[in-house]
Order: sequence, then C-alpha cells, then structure tokens
Amino acid sequence: MAWRSSGPTNEALISNLKNHGLIESDRVKNAMLKVDRAHYAPSSPYEDSPQPIGHRATISAPHMHASACESLLPYLHPGAKVLDIGSGSGYLTAVLAELVSPNGTTIGVDHIQPLVDLASSNMRKSDHGKSLLESGRVKFVKADGRKGWNEGAPYDAIHVGAAAAEHHQELTDQLKAPGRLFVPVEEEWSQHIYVIDKKEDGTVERKKLFGVQYVPLTDAPPEQ
Repeated sequence: MAWRSSGPTNEALISNLKNHGLIESDRVKNAMLKVDRAHYAPSSPYEDSPQPIGHRATISAPHMHASACESLLPYLHPGAKVLDIGSGSGYLTAVLAELVSPNGTTIGVDHIQPLVDLASSNMRKSDHGKSLLESGRVKFVKADGRKGWNEGAPYDAIHVGAAAAEHHQELTDQLKAPGRLFVPVEEEWSQHIYVIDKKEDGTVERKKLFGVQYVPLTDAPPEQ
C-alpha cells in the first residue's frame, strides 16, 4: 500500500500511512505529524518514496521511516537515548526525538559534513526543532557510522539508515541491555532489514525481516 500513501500535505500522508497499516501505533503517528517532511525533503516531500538530498544520499520513503519507528518503539520511551546512523536530512532523527520526549536524547551521525550541517539547518526551520537542538536533546555529529558513536553509548535504540556490508559488532556493543538495533544489511545480491536485540543478560538475538534497497553504508564520497 506504500505507493498509495502519498498525499498533498503532511497530515494527509501520515493519515494514509495509518489507514493502510504502515503506521500501526498512535505514538508513531503523532510523532510523524509533529515533524513536517517539507522541512527535510527538497522536493515532493509528501510522496511515499525516497528523495535525493545530494551527496549520493537520500531521505528514505515515509513508510520505511514508519517501519523503523514501529520496530524500535518498545525501546523509545521518555528519557531513552537513541543513535540515528546515516542521519542525512535529519528527518528521522527529529521523529525519534519526539518519541523519546520530553527528556530523551537523540544523536544523528553522518560521515558527510554538509549533510550534518543540512540536518541541523532543517531542524531549525521550526521553533520546536530549534529548541530541541538548543536544549541538547538532539545533536548531529560527523563520524563513521559503521563504528557508531561510542561517546554517547550505551543506547536504548540504534537506527541505521544505510545498508551495512556486514553485522558491525561495534553497533551491538553500544546497545544497552536490553536494547534494539534496526539495520539494513547487504547479503550477496540483496539487502534485508535485521532487528538485533540485546537481552537483559547480554545475549544477542538477530531476526531477519524483509528485503529493502538502501544506499550503502560506506566511506564518504571524495570531495568534488
């Protein structure tokens, strides 16, 4: 139903996603309603499709953002700490911040400085986004996402917005126990979403969900 979920406004898009079962919970619906995609997608913000944001990067389709939020939702409680790897436009970072409000922390990581700057600039387009940045509840950093961001660990939830070439142990290590990682992983000629749970006793369980197509989680492209 993703292809039928586009709408003329942010409210219509989110309503269509909910009506088609792509958003399941009211918490995710309300968080996505609070973050206007027009502040983050440079064109066709309310289409349920990925959009280019420059630097060989994209903002993922809204239904994929909804899926990530739904998968991580049990760990997105008020006061939780979240890491968003491959934060790109900053959109999902902002939605995750809403889900851990009022006193949670969300860190967006990207390996391209212009995208780190873009995400911060996009959030400042709304007074609420600006307040999240100025309060320190959201911050964006430049780093190699394959190594996570150990400085802020451990995290209740980690989202990866690009396809990893392998299961990076550093990311699992940076989870709390319990904690959850949502990550697309390349496997031969395909990619699949994995949900990785670290249990309270520290044991790890990997669950393969569904096929996807993400940009790869790699080194930053050479500067032109």
